[in-house]
Amino acid sequence: MTDILDIRGISKSFGALKASDDISLTLKPGEIHALIGPNGAGKSTLINQIAGGLKPDSGSVHFAGQDITSLAAPARAQLGLGRTFQISQLAPEMTVLQNAVFGALGADGRVSRFWRPVMKDKSLLEVARSALERVGLNHRAGERVSEISHGERRQLEVAVALTQKPKAFLMDEPMAGLGHGGSERLTGFLRALKQEAPILLVEHDMDAVFALADRISVLVYGRIIATGSADEIRTNPLVREAYLGDEEEHA
Repeated sequence: MTDILDIRGISKSFGALKASDDISLTLKPGEIHALIGPNGAGKSTLINQIAGGLKPDSGSVHFAGQDITSLAAPARAQLGLGRTFQISQLAPEMTVLQNAVFGALGADGRVSRFWRPVMKDKSLLEVARSALERVGLNHRAGERVSEISHGERRQLEVAVALTQKPKAFLMDEPMAGLGHGGSERLTGFLRALKQEAPILLVEHDMDAVFALADRISVLVYGRIIATGSADEIRTNPLVREAYLGDEEEHA
């Protein structure tokens, strides 16, 4: 099975701090590969390097068989690398539908058309409304993002990513701030979504991780200390000592 995403020996330092230390991992078609670890382990730094927002000091990123290490984030998105963010990138003064439409517009390569009446473009509206329907936000389409709940904003971020028709997703803590019900709904949605586009998932919600992930990699101090199935990671003594034991004590 050909890997859709292949990270090879990524390293990144900030002064004396080695945020990424020779990291290699893969994402296969039809899977969710979760990346877990304590705060400060370097998870978001790694995601930024994969997405193109941060250049690694060494190593390479391959996507759909192509070396994309030198490509900027917009070019990677155009190739089909979708992303949701740890910190919301939505436009709060715009409506839910407008955010989705502008996501579809960027994916369509027509960002230069911002000055035109894009909200009357039937093809963009169809893509946007379809994405909103899939995440259960059609009923919020006309409301400003500032007026919807935090959980609904997380759903909208997924919808915006869906408008870009990605071949793979990078998701940085999509469960953050969701209640139990919201987390359960998103878990079910992501479980189905992986068949359409595999997901590299950064997440602190261990219930969601163990319910969703086909494989899990554990990042500690910029290094991957273990990769395996949920059962293998749950019972790994090194992982329990470095991360899971502490998580369970504070659960």
